[in-house]
Amino acid sequence: MFHPDGPSLGELIVQALSSTDRGYDLLAPKFEVTPFRTPDAVLKVALDAAGEVDTALDLCCGTGAAMRHLRARCRRLVVGVDRSAGMLAEAHKRVAEAPGATPFALVRGDALALPFRRAFDLVTCFGAFGHIPVRDEPRFVEQIARALRPGGCFVFVTTDPIPWWHPVWWMARGFNAAMHLRNALRKPEFVMYYLTFQLPRATALLEQAGFTVETRRGAFSRPYGRLVLVIARREGA
Repeated sequence: MFHPDGPSLGELIVQALSSTDRGYDLLAPKFEVTPFRTPDAVLKVALDAAGEVDTALDLCCGTGAAMRHLRARCRRLVVGVDRSAGMLAEAHKRVAEAPGATPFALVRGDALALPFRRAFDLVTCFGAFGHIPVRDEPRFVEQIARALRPGGCFVFVTTDPIPWWHPVWWMARGFNAAMHLRNALRKPEFVMYYLTFQLPRATALLEQAGFTVETRRGAFSRPYGRLVLVIARREGA
């Protein structure tokens, strides 16, 4: 987990004891070499499936990893939204150097309160579902539906539920319990949980919001073979 250029254990503890926004401000300069950054191999497969579009919105964009791929796939505009000013500063530097000449914009904002309506052909979100409280997931999906044009797509990756007897299930539940305790005892909260927005719940929420959901298992090679690619198309006029 610990890359020579990445954050130390002590730095990660300091970040976890701060707020979500402040924690990512601190992590931003070293985020690219952490395991929290979605690998390019995953991004390429997912965004190749999305195809070329005129406009795209990447939610919880972080340092702009997905935006760097999107810039070469969008004809008119790529927009990234994130709550962390530090992550957006890193994204600006890195996206500006990415292949492609498509204009891009970065917005400091909340994925639960987007200032867009029928503005994008494609919405993406990678590696950030753990920062959306479960109680807010319906609102999150509603915001995506609102931002998409009719016929537009929400593209992301998730997993099938992990069985309770699997060691990963126990590790994730243990981490989640520790985070719930931390947030009960210390404010402001640091929102980060595992095993969220998994396929059955994500599909149900999207269908309730009027999406047609396509799932593609086996889209990713090892070590990412457990990931499921989801392409959810917004219906309606």
